[in-house]
Amino acid sequence: MRTIIKNGIIVNDSAAFHGDILIEDGIIQAISTHFDLPDAEYIDASGKYVLPGAVDVHTHMDLQAGAHRAVDDFYTGTVAAACGGTTSIVDHMAFGPKGCSLWHQVEEYHRLADGKAVIDYGFHGVLQHVNEQVLEEMKEISEKEGITSFKAYLTYDFKLSDQELFQVFQKAKEYGIVIPIHCENDGVVTYLRSWYRQQGHTSAKYHPLSRPSGCEAEAVSRMLHLAALAGDAPIYIVHLSTAAGLSEIRKAHALHQKCFGVETCTQYLTRTDACYEDPRQGLKFIMSPPLRKQADCDALWGGLQDGDIDVVATDHCPFNFATQKQFGAQDFTACPNGAPGVEERLPILYSEGVAKGKLSICDLVRLLCTTPSKMYGLYPQKGVIQPNADADIVILDPKGHRTLMHDSLHSAVDYTCYEGMELQGSIDLVLSHGRVIVRNNEFLGQPGDGLYLKRSHSILAQ
Repeated sequence: MRTIIKNGIIVNDSAAFHGDILIEDGIIQAISTHFDLPDAEYIDASGKYVLPGAVDVHTHMDLQAGAHRAVDDFYTGTVAAACGGTTSIVDHMAFGPKGCSLWHQVEEYHRLADGKAVIDYGFHGVLQHVNEQVLEEMKEISEKEGITSFKAYLTYDFKLSDQELFQVFQKAKEYGIVIPIHCENDGVVTYLRSWYRQQGHTSAKYHPLSRPSGCEAEAVSRMLHLAALAGDAPIYIVHLSTAAGLSEIRKAHALHQKCFGVETCTQYLTRTDACYEDPRQGLKFIMSPPLRKQADCDALWGGLQDGDIDVVATDHCPFNFATQKQFGAQDFTACPNGAPGVEERLPILYSEGVAKGKLSICDLVRLLCTTPSKMYGLYPQKGVIQPNADADIVILDPKGHRTLMHDSLHSAVDYTCYEGMELQGSIDLVLSHGRVIVRNNEFLGQPGDGLYLKRSHSILAQ
């Protein structure tokens, strides 16, 4: 079957132009100003943007975090993603049992995702300890599974030491693997969390105080220096949240360090630590890193504009407010860390960025589609509208309006961080492999429609 999307404004990261798209067998076959094929199905996109399907390279579906499990599995979470215009995800695996092989979580995540995901999906590996076996398994899994990224944490129970990280960076450079890193200074965070509890300061507003911006900046700087010492090893800073952290990124750019990428998330652009002032509602926003000041939001927008920040992702990790989040009602340190956002990302970035003049429509595609695909070995299969790319496409009406309400979203979680936000623009259609899977906010796909993505090497590792 052939499908033609006609009369739309086709948008890639470097140009927007009027044209028609011919789709056949799930692939973009050609782009022209006019197709005349009587046997094709036509989709009229007049006056609307035709975007590549968005790619979210930072999600946590079905994550087990201590005593709590994220409420979105790979079905409900990818349905939410699809309805928000995201047609591919790369999910961060949770930690496995202490001392386990890297293969343990690869096998577990295939069990969780295969046959459930409704959009295409890949995985980031996760590093819990480092020895010769783990370093060799990184190479094996990269070659056999197309998992070409392995996440490291500088805090939490399975944090890695600088000694371990340096070994990982050296092998990453050798193998062409990228290392995404959660950057917070564990010593300071651990001390402050304990200190606030001892003082009886346990409400939600103390969460950001226990993880100050300097903890992120110090860790970002340290990782950039370690990567440089390892021969400019390819690393990727996840969920940058502070102006101070961005300053360290700019220093590295000024020194011409090249093999690193930087991500921020929707919440760090649009929400501030004022959300923690209400002791009850503030629990919704307990995530790490925490929400910051308005000055940090403004700085991050500047980082998107000048290219110092490469990607906007979500860190989607939802826990129900009515039950799971209430574990933190008397002590914020007992609240599961994470919040939803996979469905809200593209609509918010269009409304807050493009419609308000902070970003161009091509910037939107660069940040949500093309660059994440390049960072994690999916380009040019994903993230671009051109012949031979997958026909993953979003049709967005710039004249549409929407009020974000939890009742209109598709995640299994019981709240959104953006309740009542007025949005300019609305998603009309979402196509995955040329099939319409979302029409006017109604999901039309099926479990198992999503394909596992064996990824090639990151642009950072080439």
